[in-house]
Amino acid sequence: MDIPTAVKSYQFGERAKSELIVVSQLCSALTGFPDTQKSGGKKMLLLLMDQVRNEVAFAAKSTGEKDFEHAVNSLNEAISLVESDKPDQASEKLAAAISASTTPAQKAWQVLSDHELL
Repeated sequence: MDIPTAVKSYQFGERAKSELIVVSQLCSALTGFPDTQKSGGKKMLLLLMDQVRNEVAFAAKSTGEKDFEHAVNSLNEAISLVESDKPDQASEKLAAAISASTTPAQKAWQVLSDHELL
């Protein structure tokens, strides 16, 4: 991995990880919403999930990292589960997306560290 790609991979990976953690927390919170509030909460969660998916897809295209593509796939599955009113099951898919997004950041950290840029 070259240095410019390492910088992008690190930035994208850390940002994706943070956003996916927030999505995961909101997904867990949705399970505790009263029935009268679940519909609105679900719509907002899906909007956020779509935005995060777009950002992770951009990271995949910008860096060529397959792990970001795996994160997008896991996020797609999580979105489908939320759409099917199974937000509790979506957490497992979100965990996989977090893990996949973290991997490029870890690889990039090593490259940047080896070049004494961190």
